[in-house]
Amino acid sequence: MRAIVGGLFTVFLLFLSSVQAWTGEIHGKVVCDVCGDSSFGPEDIPLEGAEVAVLCITKSGDVINYQAFANSKGVYTVAETMPESDRWDSCLARPISSFHEHCTRRDSHSGIKFAYTHLSGYSHTVRPFLYRPVTAPLYCA
Repeated sequence: MRAIVGGLFTVFLLFLSSVQAWTGEIHGKVVCDVCGDSSFGPEDIPLEGAEVAVLCITKSGDVINYQAFANSKGVYTVAETMPESDRWDSCLARPISSFHEHCTRRDSHSGIKFAYTHLSGYSHTVRPFLYRPVTAPLYCA
């Protein structure tokens, strides 16, 4: 019995050594475009707590859904380590909600699709998601 268990353990270790691990990362930013001009200025603020969904399809055809929240700098990150054969093939990132009471109108972009072609250990940066206030301050005119 001990020989069988030892043999199975050896086969398992050989299997693990033949599987290549792959790590990917997706990050972006969520910002309140205070003047609604689609350009970044000193008046624009990061939206801490804004929710973003990232949906990825793997090389093996599986669909993986991630949820991320922006930090105090408005940056969100999704990362995963998986077998190389299951790595991300393409993804869709989309804003879900802004918890900022004055900046809740989403920019016209509902999501950003992209192919994930990076090697293990590299990241993909998604262009910023913008929210706008219902009314822009007078200094924006």
